[in-house]
Amino acid sequence: MAVLPPHESRALATRHLGRRMLVFAQLESTNSLALSLATDPSQHGLVLLAQEQTAGRGQYGRSWQAPPGSSVLLSLLLFAPVELRRSALLVAWAAVAVCELISELTGLEATIKWPNDVLVEGKKVCGILIEQRNSGDAGRPLATVLGIGLNVTQPAEAFIDVGLPDAGSLLSLSGRRFDAEEVACRLVKQLDADYDQLVHGDVAAIESRWKERLALCGRYVRVEAASEVVEGFLTSVAFDRVEVQRGNGAIVWMRPESVRHIQRLA
Repeated sequence: MAVLPPHESRALATRHLGRRMLVFAQLESTNSLALSLATDPSQHGLVLLAQEQTAGRGQYGRSWQAPPGSSVLLSLLLFAPVELRRSALLVAWAAVAVCELISELTGLEATIKWPNDVLVEGKKVCGILIEQRNSGDAGRPLATVLGIGLNVTQPAEAFIDVGLPDAGSLLSLSGRRFDAEEVACRLVKQLDADYDQLVHGDVAAIESRWKERLALCGRYVRVEAASEVVEGFLTSVAFDRVEVQRGNGAIVWMRPESVRHIQRLA
């Protein structure tokens, strides 16, 4: 993949992430570039930010495109400790950070739609993509690339025009205009603060905030997993398991990584 040099390099005053941040006018995909660096642990915490992506992608191979300068389009390269390499945990960490930043910036309540979307007033404003790669060297850690696409400046009409009535942006939902690059910097700082909690063992705090933003426990739901579809009351959701109680009282549990969708039915 041919890549033009970044037009800007930043060094955020953070503990772990974003101490090196490269800003590009255009990339095919920030995740693809990050994955190309995934054999080098010295790149831990590197942030790649693009003003435009020409071949961005989302969950399950879906495309992700946005007008130049309208969105936060970033990827973060992590060489996390073994206990933090769970994709469910990392998606939750990122989603919580996005939700809390949105609430701080706009005053609006942001929620998480399983597994990797952030909604405001029912509109999708953000998608998250986790990709993991083993370097092939048993002595090197598994690399994780965290991709985030957050709509910032698109007006409501822009989503209608492209047939996305269920999408929104910070501007369309709050009426306030923000600079996408500055939002990105604030998001990295939020991610860094929460990552510091994780590496110091406070996983429970992130998990609690994630559950609150999901707002699914105790609800009657339809869970679509890799090998089955289950309907019932969601009795527990955590980083290690999702539990559903069927109408006959039987408890079905599954690992979060196997769950593709959770739809609230009542």
